[in-house]
Amino acid sequence: SPINEIMPKRISVNVKPLAKETRVVALDGARFLVAVCEPARDGKANEGVRKAIASHFGIAPSRVRIAHGHTSRRKIIAID
Repeated sequence: SPINEIMPKRISVNVKPLAKETRVVALDGARFLVAVCEPARDGKANEGVRKAIASHFGIAPSRVRIAHGHTSRRKIIAID
């Protein structure tokens, strides 16, 4: 599909855990702010980020993985 042709393969994400609502804000082409309701423990926020990014791009969560920054609010997300 056309969206997949222009979708970046790696994006930089700043995460805000324990937000009131989940949302994805594009700061520019490859930088995003992702607010998730989940807490930053036991991988819950990371899973929330994966699902939020997948929903934003209209792809399956299985195509989204955290390439760098598993324990940081700043992450590099790879989209397969």
